Amino acid sequence: MVIASVTAESNERISTLEYPVVDLSWKRGRAAELLVRACEEFGFVKVVNHGVPRSDIAKMEAEGARFFALPPCEKQKAGPPTPLGYGIRSIGFNGDMGELEYLLLHSNPSYISQKAKTICRKDPIHFSGVVNEYVKQVRQLACQLLDMVGEGLGLQDTRVFSRLLQDSENDSLVRLNHYPPWPGSDRAGGDADRDPAGGKCRDKRSGGGRIGFGEHSDPQILSILRSNDVDGLQILSAQADDGGVWIPVPADPVAFYVIVGDALQAMTNGRLVSVRHRAMANSCRPRTSTVFFGAPSPGTRITPLPQMIKPDAPRRYKSFTWAEYKKAMYSLRLGHNRLDLFLADPDDHDQESGISN
Repeated sequence: MVIASVTAESNERISTLEYPVVDLSWKRGRAAELLVRACEEFGFVKVVNHGVPRSDIAKMEAEGARFFALPPCEKQKAGPPTPLGYGIRSIGFNGDMGELEYLLLHSNPSYISQKAKTICRKDPIHFSGVVNEYVKQVRQLACQLLDMVGEGLGLQDTRVFSRLLQDSENDSLVRLNHYPPWPGSDRAGGDADRDPAGGKCRDKRSGGGRIGFGEHSDPQILSILRSNDVDGLQILSAQADDGGVWIPVPADPVAFYVIVGDALQAMTNGRLVSVRHRAMANSCRPRTSTVFFGAPSPGTRITPLPQMIKPDAPRRYKSFTWAEYKKAMYSLRLGHNRLDLFLADPDDHDQESGISN
């Protein structure tokens, strides 16, 4: 997961288009319908009234803040990223850079407990307890949303997606990101960079900007993202007729943002779209975010579901294992459309479909 440049083009199209919001307090059928529509049109949705305890969110944010406040020499003991571990600026294995530092962990409780000894030497038990509880809560949210996707798609087996995240061998990850403040956003000094109505920092430049994490899609099934109250997330509109417009997503610390991944796009035969997105780092205040990446086990074979293949929607993707997809991912640059490597051969009439472990 890498980027080629840390500077946005000044002629990029930025729009304040609205993006979808789903309230999980709505009637489930209605919420499921709107969730699927959002995943079809945007590959992205903001979720409110999600049920994840605020206390667990606050504890996770505090642990991240404590870690990133450590001296560099202490943080380096949790790295280098291989790809798991602590990294700064360098992202992935292909030489690209970002304007952030991060901590990437496997979601397996045993892994977190062991890794905690290099992350929080003062109290690794407390750190692992906080992270494991947060992962538990967010995984439950991801499974709930995936079940609703199954319902909204009219699948006979509505748990076909969520079972992949509940597999004891699932390859889900959690990443804590820290985007340091940018001195360039405070060139005029004082309060000139602050919104008088809300006190937020803002980028004074009319074009361009500093990229914290470059344009990419997430390879997994579903990502659940949350940030502090500093803006930075942008999604690329999936509408074919707009020529590619970046939509800034205002920060909302009490909400979660749901991002469709490549694996879910493949399993739904392209009906749900894996949205391309990035994080900007133009603020005079630090931005932090936490992302849960819901993934299947390495041996899980991913292929379009039979219900998603129809005469007017022929099979789009080959069958592949999650391990095979990860191998391809780590060999490519961040901006590469990885699913292009797994497009079905039009002359291949093999109709194998479904998901198997």
